[in-house]
Amino acid sequence: MGRTRLSRRWLPAGLLAAALAGCGGEAPSAEAPRTVTGPPAHGDTIVEASIGDISGLIPNITSDGASHSVGSLIYDGLVRADRDLSLTGELAESWEISKDERTITFHLKRGVRWHDGAPFTARDVEFTYRYMRDPKTPTAYAEDFLQVASTEVVDPYTFRVRYEKPYAPALLSWALWVLPAHLLEEPWRRGVDLRTTPQNRHPIGTGPFRFQEWKAQEKVVLLASPDYHRGRPYLDRVLLRIIPDSATIFLELKARNVDMAGLTPLQFRRQTDYPAFARFFERYRYLSNSYAYLGFNLKDPRFADRRVRRALAHAIDRREIIEGVLLGLAQEAVGPYKPGTWWYTDEVQTFPYDPDRAKELLREAGWRDRDGDGILERDGKPFRFTIRTNQGNSVRIQTAEIIQRRLKAIGIDVNIHVVEWAAFINTFIRKRDFEAIILGWGLGLDPDQYEIWHSSKIGPDQLNHISYGNPEVDRLLESGRRTFNQERRKAIYREFQRVLAEDQPVVFLYVPDALTAVSSRIQGIEPAPAGLAWNFIRWYVPRELQRYTR
Repeated sequence: MGRTRLSRRWLPAGLLAAALAGCGGEAPSAEAPRTVTGPPAHGDTIVEASIGDISGLIPNITSDGASHSVGSLIYDGLVRADRDLSLTGELAESWEISKDERTITFHLKRGVRWHDGAPFTARDVEFTYRYMRDPKTPTAYAEDFLQVASTEVVDPYTFRVRYEKPYAPALLSWALWVLPAHLLEEPWRRGVDLRTTPQNRHPIGTGPFRFQEWKAQEKVVLLASPDYHRGRPYLDRVLLRIIPDSATIFLELKARNVDMAGLTPLQFRRQTDYPAFARFFERYRYLSNSYAYLGFNLKDPRFADRRVRRALAHAIDRREIIEGVLLGLAQEAVGPYKPGTWWYTDEVQTFPYDPDRAKELLREAGWRDRDGDGILERDGKPFRFTIRTNQGNSVRIQTAEIIQRRLKAIGIDVNIHVVEWAAFINTFIRKRDFEAIILGWGLGLDPDQYEIWHSSKIGPDQLNHISYGNPEVDRLLESGRRTFNQERRKAIYREFQRVLAEDQPVVFLYVPDALTAVSSRIQGIEPAPAGLAWNFIRWYVPRELQRYTR
């Protein structure tokens, strides 16, 4: 699903949400022109596929792409991105920013109602703000709200927020999903974990679709909200099918049991480029707003040594991965940003494939093959570790196999552990139970990556999964969010990229192309810099092509 909430500037990439969400660069392009066969009409169902199940229906306290995609259809924020990635109002009609850039006054839309009929007011915004900054709230996204000095409900439709210091991502942060105070404030004040409330299984929102059903590991069903404040969606129903294997998703796509899914590079290049597939599906390709990486648990003393991390970076042939696994449908990553954004730079230290240099760095770090078995040792212990990655993602698994082979060549023994997505996130990532991982980040509209790289964000519900800490990186991240001047921010974030590249806390692997197939019966798709689904509520199926009835 392609609806990634803007204030979630970082998202574990690997679900369809990350594959479909655009940010910066050129608009997605179709392989062939779409033929409109009829006027907009209400009705029909879009069937989408996701490798992973959702983890809950209060997206503010989840960190997976599937939950956020579903959440973005059920809930709204105060602001959202338009087709060209400019911020526009969603629940906010308008806003003013003070001259000192420390106060935002939001004027909320009148007449908006929650799905149960209760009116939406500034009280809901105030509650969401207080919930997000509550230390007991299990969220990775509190930081934006901890920057707020004070808030004020001026009247039911005016909400004012003040910051002690200028905060560059301030307006963007209010794209976060607003939660219903009339349902959640009372249990929250009593200390109830909101994950145990009906809202997390049967949510009430203000968004374009209403919740109908969630069957774990099987499906999520949403119905169009007839009185949605931005206009009733044309599609009657969204059915998200949980299919934990990309090959099975592809079979279901070809059988036309799925209308929309991400494609693997092999599927895109060789298995869908024929007339029969083109008759029923449009294919889209564009540089995704995500990157893949090999990450390390930096609390492990082996990986705490920067020479070892640099050695591993030199030992991995990124071009081999891009050409052999992604079939050329990616770019080499040199840092945590997407090429083409104003804050990106490639003028940083790189680590080209050089196994001899890798061996030299490992010798400097004390790793030698003392017993002649081909495996390096230090202090009597062989250099052996496990890479964990998620099930259903053949690209990551094949990437791990290439890395395994290349590290074997320099004397490091690597095992691969493939884990079901929910267990991967909840059991291993959240609990920091890994030596190394292959994962990815989906990115957003602002270069601020405080939540991922700052040393204060290493807790179990936070996003610094690898436990990285660098005082210089901390300083740059803190400085970058305190000015609105784009040139100043550009300089700060380019320095941040330079320091990060030298430190190599992860091996940055590649920025993949997003590869998506959508049923040709679905009309109204307008590829744009914001991605495919920026106007999802305007997608439709002409009456004569509709397949499903409610």
